[in-house]
Amino acid sequence: MSTAKYAPRLEEKYKKEVVPALMKKFNYGSIMQAPKLEKICINRGVNGAVTDKKLVEVAVEELTMITGQKAVTTMSKKDISNFKLRKNMPIGARVTLRGEKMFEFLDRLVSTALPRVRDFKGINEKSFDGRGNYTLGITEQIIFPEVDIDKVNKITGMDITFVTTANTNEEAFELLKELGMPFRGVKKD
Repeated sequence: MSTAKYAPRLEEKYKKEVVPALMKKFNYGSIMQAPKLEKICINRGVNGAVTDKKLVEVAVEELTMITGQKAVTTMSKKDISNFKLRKNMPIGARVTLRGEKMFEFLDRLVSTALPRVRDFKGINEKSFDGRGNYTLGITEQIIFPEVDIDKVNKITGMDITFVTTANTNEEAFELLKELGMPFRGVKKD
């Protein structure tokens, strides 16, 4: 009986293909210098959460289905009278993925969800923050096959942030490109 531990497809690809490609491109002396994907943070604000508390519960449920990990409710940090917002009111949902779940989510995002976006021509390559992190905005949660379209009562978006150990935008761009992110205007080799 084999005791081989399960490893996600993209994690295997990272070790076997991405690291050698990054080492060759940036002339790293050690594989430890190659940037890694640390975590993926998914954040979802809920419009109208002040008046309807059920919307936040639905957002948490959908985010949990999409990611395979329990999402947490985000609370407001301060009072804003113009929005009828009080401190510590539920206003959204978030989840942070690491390890296997992170690679599984990235694989599903790249191979299944993003191609389902209407008129998809690739993702913007200019959304890096200068420190090697990339944020992708998604306008509709229904691009994920886990979400049942018939049960969706409100279409909302989410922000997906890819946190890497890269020091520059160029290193992070190459890392994400090698992992299969479909950047606009970049031809696949």
